[in-house]
Amino acid sequence: MAIVAGVDFGTLSVRVSLVDSERGLLDSATAEYPLHRKREDPEYATQSHDDHMRALAAATREVLKKTGVRGDQVEAIALDTTGSSVIPVGKNLQPLGEYYLWCDHRAKNEAAEITEVAHREGLEAIRWCGGVYSSEWGFSKLLHWLRHNPDKRADFVSAFEHCDMVAATLCGITDAKQVKRSICAMGHKWMWNAQLGGLPPESFLIKVDPLFNGVREKLEGTYATSDQLAGKLSPEWAEKLGLKAGIPIPVGAFDAHWDAIGAGCRTDDMVNVVGTSTCIIGITPSVTLVPGVCGVVQGSVHPSRTGIEAGLSAVGDIFNAIATRAGSDVKTLSAGLENYRAGQTGLLRMTWDNGDRTVLVNPNLRGVTLGWNLQSTAQDELFAAIEGTAFHTRVILDRMTENGVAIKRVINAGGIPQKNDVLNQVYADVLGRPVLVPGKSVVSLGSAIFAFLAAGTFRTVDEAQDKICSPMRTFAPDAAAERTYAELYPLYNQLYFTLGQRGNNGLGDILPKLISVAEAVVGQENR
Repeated sequence: MAIVAGVDFGTLSVRVSLVDSERGLLDSATAEYPLHRKREDPEYATQSHDDHMRALAAATREVLKKTGVRGDQVEAIALDTTGSSVIPVGKNLQPLGEYYLWCDHRAKNEAAEITEVAHREGLEAIRWCGGVYSSEWGFSKLLHWLRHNPDKRADFVSAFEHCDMVAATLCGITDAKQVKRSICAMGHKWMWNAQLGGLPPESFLIKVDPLFNGVREKLEGTYATSDQLAGKLSPEWAEKLGLKAGIPIPVGAFDAHWDAIGAGCRTDDMVNVVGTSTCIIGITPSVTLVPGVCGVVQGSVHPSRTGIEAGLSAVGDIFNAIATRAGSDVKTLSAGLENYRAGQTGLLRMTWDNGDRTVLVNPNLRGVTLGWNLQSTAQDELFAAIEGTAFHTRVILDRMTENGVAIKRVINAGGIPQKNDVLNQVYADVLGRPVLVPGKSVVSLGSAIFAFLAAGTFRTVDEAQDKICSPMRTFAPDAAAERTYAELYPLYNQLYFTLGQRGNNGLGDILPKLISVAEAVVGQENR
């Protein structure tokens, strides 16, 4: 028997769970931290490293208190985080600013430049991340920071993904070269590829911008899968967390990837990790490149298999925004949605409120709702938004299957499916196949599985999953709803590619133009 701590850093809070190898989840505790937004700049989203670490300490001590587990009984701690959430650091790993959070899209121009140069120069790595570099990813954000912080460039030593920065901090590492970097994070968001020599070459980076001169060397180090150790818990942080010093900390990863492991994802499964956004995570036995996805990376989800990632830039955030505009909340607005029938609202909702992550990889899009009438309600829009996220998910899964990715099972995980059976049923009806949902929350369970591996409790991920993962509930498609959605999906698919891509009789220029006009007006007001 062993007890470990599994940590999950989300967008607004950190959850720490204590898990027993025999009894399963003992209990969890959460602590919140602020998300810094600017009304005048909807692309802005940052968080403080110090806030994260204070919250981690508070949640860890709280879960020890709730369970009665002594700190010296915890044999390992593992953590996952949001991503790509990037922080520039100076000497001794001191932050030179806040994290550019995953949902920060200020670097969309930088992303477009990286994409253009990559194709012009024939950079092979761009094909491995779907053919388009995103404003949500590492090099875009780092270039934006370098351009907008000239006074700090001289102090710049390196930049880290959130999962690597937290692990290094806990281990007491202060030398950037000694920090283990997650293959999960660097493979999906920084174009790192072992077969291609690691990171993109310096010659490519400086063609994007001379400010990248020397950056590749600053990002060098040991790149590792999560079955390897980042280090061991330092005495300083052992005291802050209430744990014993010296326990192992495996190399971290992104929250959605480990949530997929915690949900029981096996080869040829696809997991929709549905929360504030959706990450679609799969494990495939062979390398299959798919245009528009967030990457195909060996060892990113399962240490010895190939991981594939796609997703939606906003899901729960859209539901919350609809409820907020209605002066309500999602729980209240959802009451009665189980009585809605497929397509009854007459609305078709394009869920681009925070841009498109996959397959268009276009941040210059915004939400569109077609079909309003004078009696349409906020609840109608909420149901249409659920349908819209399901349609969008089908677009992504169709793109994968068209490019040779086998999908045996679809699993809905993350925070929302646990408490929203309406969403699960709509997904089954839209996808036309059973949707499996873990019987219990899987948040931080993937972290616990990798902590067990670090502690030596289990030999493999699969062995740990057999012992730890929850049984599934099954949502089977309803025949009548499936027929209705079979009529609506071609309409959604047509709108998706017509409004979402430039050059479609000008229709693809409408949403980007609305954004540019608004940005110009706000810019004038702020001068």
